[in-house]
Amino acid sequence: MTAQNVNSVDQAIRFIDSWPKPARAKRIVVAGDFMFDHYVYGNAQRLSPDAPVPVLAIEDQKWVPGGASNVCLDLIALRCKVSCLGIVGKDRNGFDLKKSLKEKGCTTTGLIDDPNRPTTIKQNFVGLAQHRHAQKMFRVDTEDKSPASPTIAQKLMAAGDRLIARADALIIEDYNKGAMTPAVCQHLIKTAKQYQVPVLVDPAAIEDYTKYRGATTITPNATEACLATGMTPSETDLMAKTLLRELKLQTVVLTLDKRGALLLVKGKKPIAIPTEARSVYDVTGAGDMVIAMLAAALANGADWPMAVSLSNVAAGLEVEKFGVVPIELDEVLIALLQKQHAELGKIRTVDQLLPEVTAYRKQGRKIAFTNGCFDILHAGHVAYLRQAKAQGDILVLGVNSDASIRKIKGKDRPVNKQDDRLMVLSELASVDYVIVFDKDTPMDLLRAIKPDVLVKGGDYTKDKVVGHEFVESYGGQVTVVGLVEGRSTTNIIQKIEATKR
Repeated sequence: MTAQNVNSVDQAIRFIDSWPKPARAKRIVVAGDFMFDHYVYGNAQRLSPDAPVPVLAIEDQKWVPGGASNVCLDLIALRCKVSCLGIVGKDRNGFDLKKSLKEKGCTTTGLIDDPNRPTTIKQNFVGLAQHRHAQKMFRVDTEDKSPASPTIAQKLMAAGDRLIARADALIIEDYNKGAMTPAVCQHLIKTAKQYQVPVLVDPAAIEDYTKYRGATTITPNATEACLATGMTPSETDLMAKTLLRELKLQTVVLTLDKRGALLLVKGKKPIAIPTEARSVYDVTGAGDMVIAMLAAALANGADWPMAVSLSNVAAGLEVEKFGVVPIELDEVLIALLQKQHAELGKIRTVDQLLPEVTAYRKQGRKIAFTNGCFDILHAGHVAYLRQAKAQGDILVLGVNSDASIRKIKGKDRPVNKQDDRLMVLSELASVDYVIVFDKDTPMDLLRAIKPDVLVKGGDYTKDKVVGHEFVESYGGQVTVVGLVEGRSTTNIIQKIEATKR
């Protein structure tokens, strides 16, 4: 297995930026074991006097969809339409689970009521002690793991036929709780093939994967793959090849925690797709996020390397959160933008800058713009740029080129050449992007960027700011901020000249 940078960050940003609007969102069917999670939060500051166990003083409780429901909510966060296919008990918890999923935007007509089993409940007791972050203390499960009865299985398959016929992808989210029997899985896979719908399987932790045979892809973690193949964690390539061959798959995506993922596409060599190093708070839900992003990306036209790369980003964001928290598509986009920013630095051309500015603006970020020569950087400049950044979320700094400065200030300027000025300005925390312009004014930049706020220093009045009429014509704001008295490049040059006399 060889590591490979399979997609540029810029490609990923452009792909997400082209994600369809809600009206054209892709429909994903999620088939699996649907559960209801009950979280009990409290203070765990003391031990019980009658046993060496912590006492949880309850302060709050909440019910949230769990199991296969997690994948459904992840897909909603990724702007997909979701249809649920599974079993719930014919009880109050089943009713509440379906109600909760409906409220979050899921279609629940495929959730079959089974009067002979309870809705699967997982009670999570979470305590806070010594003012540290919340810690799950233990869990209590209420469930019936027996296989679905023939009658319920037939209802599941009939509902699957109806939902898959108009789907863009099918996810089988199997927790081995009885819904995804071999017969049900094989029927769903066969139906999906009939409609040319890709099938993505997040397998249960079981030894026999034959019920998933014929799916498009399978996404086990290393531990699950070892259990299913009888191999060791070091044999990742062989595990992937074995699963691909024996299950007649098109691809295998083997998730490897902090090492990222191994992608094996039929007829090609395995490649390692790395992930970003992140602070791990809670790994719960990371696997669900992987398969949700995989399905969403593939349904929207991504190739396999792109889909896996995006899944790694989404899963990395998931492990930074406590509990199962769906990662919004916007969060993935922002993470990619931050990565690109780190890779490229702050200096941009117009063509490089515009896609990033557009993406930030779509997330509701306010773009501020200011400009100047910044020949000899001084305290006045730093204070001014801090004020300019305070007017928005992202500050774009337009910097006069050397030729432009000579036209404005004479042949002896600038003192510091363009590359030196850009390097120094790029190190300022208040500046997000630096871009050079050659003309006397930054009007071409303003027309291209269309900033939400145009900022200029206090030695100007609003009506004298170049571009004020243009910015205000589309609803932008023009702001004049104060300057630090006595601080200017000219003053510094004069003081230096005075020391020579």
